[in-house]
Amino acid sequence: MTTRTLLAAASAVALLALAACGNDQSAGNQTARAGIWAAGSSTVFPFATRVAENFARTSGGAAPRVESLGTGGGIQAFCQGVGPNTPDIANASRRMKASEFELCRTNGVTDIVEIQIGFDGLVIATSRDAPDYGFSGDDLYLALAKEVPGPNGTFIANPYTTWNQVNPGLPATRILVYGPPPTSGTRDSWLELAMAPSAKTIPALAALAESDEDRFETLAHTLREDGAWVDSGENDNAIVQTLTRTPGSTGAFGYSFLEQNNDTVKAHSVNGVMPTLETIASGEYPISRSMFIYVKKQHVGVTPGLEQFVMEFMSEAAAGRGGYLQDRGLVPLPADQLAAQRAIATAMTPMTAPAK
Repeated sequence: MTTRTLLAAASAVALLALAACGNDQSAGNQTARAGIWAAGSSTVFPFATRVAENFARTSGGAAPRVESLGTGGGIQAFCQGVGPNTPDIANASRRMKASEFELCRTNGVTDIVEIQIGFDGLVIATSRDAPDYGFSGDDLYLALAKEVPGPNGTFIANPYTTWNQVNPGLPATRILVYGPPPTSGTRDSWLELAMAPSAKTIPALAALAESDEDRFETLAHTLREDGAWVDSGENDNAIVQTLTRTPGSTGAFGYSFLEQNNDTVKAHSVNGVMPTLETIASGEYPISRSMFIYVKKQHVGVTPGLEQFVMEFMSEAAAGRGGYLQDRGLVPLPADQLAAQRAIATAMTPMTAPAK
């Protein structure tokens, strides 16, 4: 079966250039591609790959092509137009942004089907031989924000170098966190679900969130650039491997990668809650998020097997409780929510514009 394809920057540029060539193609006059093409999130990648493997075995058709470009990169390619030079599916570890939806519409991608496939949690992990951490309150913001509150209502460059300087209850290890880059949906989720809530536990920033939302967002969403936070590419498995080679380091990545590597790394609690299938599905674990696939309806009936691939993705055997995607680390939707999403997939119901 197809191995993981990671495109270099030059390849990504070439991809978008090729996609642009298909902008003026309609579903009626485009040339069919031999197989299905899905691109996007590194977190959704192992799930989409597993579905592709099963689909290829059972359908007898061409093996689907699945690429890891990051959520932003996958949606960017998806939105370049309609035609065989653009992906059929964008895999995403966050909801499509209003600006991305408008890019799609501008380029003629007018019918987009949004399907939630399950949940994931973002874990804060270390190697198994590291001391135990329990993160809470303002710990994450004070450790990782570029600027933190200073005297007299000012904000200063982050001076903290060890975790116990942030919180005396944390180990006296250096702050060194390997995490996703700006193109990744995991990075967007980290900022929205970890950094911003942590910032709001600080009175000065909570007040700022009420009085100047843009300023608050800038502060809460700007990570350190002094080496304490390290962008580690789209491959979350690379972060896992780095933790075992770099004593004292910490990583932020999806729960599915923890499940696959729990013999070498361990997660730590956030606000007293450990990440598990149950706490992520219930929302009790605070850094939880939804996983999506976006289907280009204009390619349905043109790309062979596209509808069947999507239904395999949403089948009980794949996305259901105890399904083979749960074995890969996906946290399944409750039965009623899965049924609702399966109905969307069956009818190929286009989404409305997301909130700005």
